[in-house]
Amino acid sequence: MSTKRPIKIAPSILTADFGRLADEVQAAEAGGADYIHLDVMDGRFVPNLSFGPSIVAAVRAATQLPLDVHLMIEDPDRYLADFAEAGATFLTVHVEACIHLHRTVQRITELGCRAGVTLNPATPVEALREIIPFVDMVLVMSVNPGFGAQRFIETATNKLRRVRRMVEELNPLCDVEVDGGIDTHNIDDVVRSGANVIVVGSAVFNSRAPVAENIAALRKAARGALWREI
Repeated sequence: MSTKRPIKIAPSILTADFGRLADEVQAAEAGGADYIHLDVMDGRFVPNLSFGPSIVAAVRAATQLPLDVHLMIEDPDRYLADFAEAGATFLTVHVEACIHLHRTVQRITELGCRAGVTLNPATPVEALREIIPFVDMVLVMSVNPGFGAQRFIETATNKLRRVRRMVEELNPLCDVEVDGGIDTHNIDDVVRSGANVIVVGSAVFNSRAPVAENIAALRKAARGALWREI
């Protein structure tokens, strides 16, 4: 299974050099990134702290790209307006963190953002069925959320296939995103499995090659997957 939808690359700033954050973000934009992905962590829902709306606002000032804001936080409803005001394009919340998920998604839409929902690795795909008709994107975590540069969980490709089938059934316009441990060696697998928005961190922001070269290499690998499958 693969998707004929355009493949979008979303570099995550979690592994960027925060001392040069504006430069890193602008390099990603110049290098052909489609989105900038921002991982917001509260130290409670996930075992790490990252940043809040002020960093989102700083990134918004540095780029014209859509900002894909992934809220790995408890009770995200308290902060939706803050992140929307800071410049988020997408606000993605976890199924596991929302007591009234439909209400949360509705509020995101009311704030003028595109709504996404996320599944942790052990959360069943069926948890999405009732919310997929109302969202713009589903994010499948292919690592346990909380830290960058983790190893890809191999069973995520099977999960992506099941999510893609459900999306095609219930909301064909919905994007399928994947996040965690993706590089040039496995991006073809996740594309063939149905993902069309690919979050990449250390595969883009690293000391091995310039950001633009890393994005180009990822696109080349993803195009290879599409060529074989479609």
